Amino acid sequence: ILIVPCAPQQVSVMSDRGTDNHSEVTDFILIGFRIRPELHTLLFLLFLFLYSMIFLGNGGMITLILTDPRLNTPMYFFLGNLSFIDLSCSSAVALKAMANILSMRNTISFTGCVTQLFLFALFMVTEGFVLSAMAYDRFIAICSPLLYTLRMSRRLCTQLVLSSYLCGWVTAVLQVSMTFSMSFCASRVIDDFYCDSHPMEKISCSDVFFHKIISLTLAGVIIFPTIVVILVSYTYIVSAVLKIRSTEGRKKAFSTCSSHLGVVSLLYGTVFFVYVIPPNNPELRKIASVCYTLVTPMLNPLIYSLRNKDVKAALQRILGKKKALF
Repeated sequence: ILIVPCAPQQVSVMSDRGTDNHSEVTDFILIGFRIRPELHTLLFLLFLFLYSMIFLGNGGMITLILTDPRLNTPMYFFLGNLSFIDLSCSSAVALKAMANILSMRNTISFTGCVTQLFLFALFMVTEGFVLSAMAYDRFIAICSPLLYTLRMSRRLCTQLVLSSYLCGWVTAVLQVSMTFSMSFCASRVIDDFYCDSHPMEKISCSDVFFHKIISLTLAGVIIFPTIVVILVSYTYIVSAVLKIRSTEGRKKAFSTCSSHLGVVSLLYGTVFFVYVIPPNNPELRKIASVCYTLVTPMLNPLIYSLRNKDVKAALQRILGKKKALF
């Protein structure tokens, strides 16, 4: 994709008095990707392909888990929720991005921007907590296999997932409240393909220092506990696996964790790149955003299905039943 220089529009919003540049913003302009007009169709097809794969992969994973009784275990309960979160988060971002690419208008209403940021924050934070719950599940399965059924009860799994959604909801409310409490008097042009707090800070005429401090504190409160749970869980897992004498046992134990580690690495790696050490180039930041909003959700079901015998067996059983019907 060829990038062409294009300065973002600066749209001053004037009040009814004509002397004060603070007024209510009714919509925003999403710049998206600065590419040549003839490449818009190619960009739309790329987004369409990624979203189609996300829909088929995560939708298929949810269907398998709901229809196959053999997948009625804590591990697949968490995996089903992870697929639902990935599909929902991608839908909140990709559908509007594709509509803007087709229409060439690149606008989003104020209400639409609030909704998109809320859903994005809700599902991103929830995914982090669900991944930490999955790490704890693997820790119990490997380190205390005899007590696994007792400890990972259906009630506990449900509580962990509901708590994850609650943390995501609280964070989303706080993030949206802080972001849209700012005044957008200098411009309504967001240099991104979806509404996110970071590029919206740049178009605010408010003092964003305290907003950034609160955002960083909120991110630390959210990210730090999930990372700690994952790291501690895998520290005990590696210690337990190394004590297994048989090579086959070690491979089996590591294979049950490798898929989860791959998903965690993809998500946290791209999020860390965007929010902790954000690149100076806005286009590079957008590409990284595509990775964790579209590419990672697309790869998650592939990682779990290709490396999981239970999922492949469940898929074969469903395909076998369909063949028998014909």
